[in-house]
Amino acid sequence: MNILFVFYVPSGGVETLNRQRGRALKKYNINSHFLYYEKRRQLMNDHNAPTFITNNDTEIKKILQTGNYGAVVVVSDFQALPRFRKLGYKGKMIIEIQGYGPKETARDALTNAKPLVLSHANGFLNPKTPHITQLLDEIYPSFPKFSFNNCFDTTEFSYRSLPLNTTPMVAWIGRIEDNKNWREFLHIGNRLVKNFNSNLQLHMFEDPTISSPMERKEFENLIQQLNLKRNLTIHSNVPNSKMADYFSMIGDSGGFLCSTSKVEGAPLSLLEAMSCKCPVLTTDSDGVRSSIVPNQTGKYYTLGNIEEAVIQAKELMTNKTLREQIRSHAQEYVKKHFNPDQYSINFINMLKALGIKV
Repeated sequence: MNILFVFYVPSGGVETLNRQRGRALKKYNINSHFLYYEKRRQLMNDHNAPTFITNNDTEIKKILQTGNYGAVVVVSDFQALPRFRKLGYKGKMIIEIQGYGPKETARDALTNAKPLVLSHANGFLNPKTPHITQLLDEIYPSFPKFSFNNCFDTTEFSYRSLPLNTTPMVAWIGRIEDNKNWREFLHIGNRLVKNFNSNLQLHMFEDPTISSPMERKEFENLIQQLNLKRNLTIHSNVPNSKMADYFSMIGDSGGFLCSTSKVEGAPLSLLEAMSCKCPVLTTDSDGVRSSIVPNQTGKYYTLGNIEEAVIQAKELMTNKTLREQIRSHAQEYVKKHFNPDQYSINFINMLKALGIKV
């Protein structure tokens, strides 16, 4: 059978998830097709499956007519529900929530979308994000809801042994926007450079096509203000296939991935790091709880508490025993809890529960 996954742009965690689950479901004779409304950058990772880029009603109507889709999974875009119905799609539609920023933003979005969801959708899917699960139970008490971990293929994306970087590397991944909290990372990095290791290398991985000019200006100003240019490297649109190299090098260098987000759904970048034995220091941004167990698979610090972040970062870089335990436990945790076969079984059970023949 065919499934169509729909999202705004082929970028970030959703794009990574789409490619991963496309491979996972293929083993179970489910063919994934992908529709993105627009492509804001040249680079596009190969999905190894039919991938459409269009926001044109006529073209989308043709995709829906010819795709013979058993179900359509729409990520976050509630307006697609009445739109696709109007374009003639009569099959099951699942709305997937992979993150909505702050909890109140999610509450507003889910509340406002209620008439559209109840009229046109058949179920909700979310990757065990605690605050989303809670909101769905509250706002949609009797509506079909499904919650299971995203998948991650550790055979495809995992640790690689590369030449050792003798200076610790500290990484951050995200968009230059408020919820990803880039300011906090720069302040943490600044404290570590000034008080721990003046040669520390800070690496920020981002997609410049998804940030506002005002935020970009503030970002550049803070880098200058903190005098971090010598220690900071900004990477734009690195192909996903190369990120395993970076994570492996960061882990081996004695550094870590620092996630400063205010609220997250189920960040795949953390799973990528963990699979490559790159330790993670993160805020408790809610969705990370499915992957980070304190001092076992990673470390937490309190959002906004830079002093605490620096203390935890130093321990992660200097306590070799704890560090190695976290690296090995984290890698095993991803293999066990984000297994692609388990994801496929959960996905198929969801389809069956909605009355879709698989």
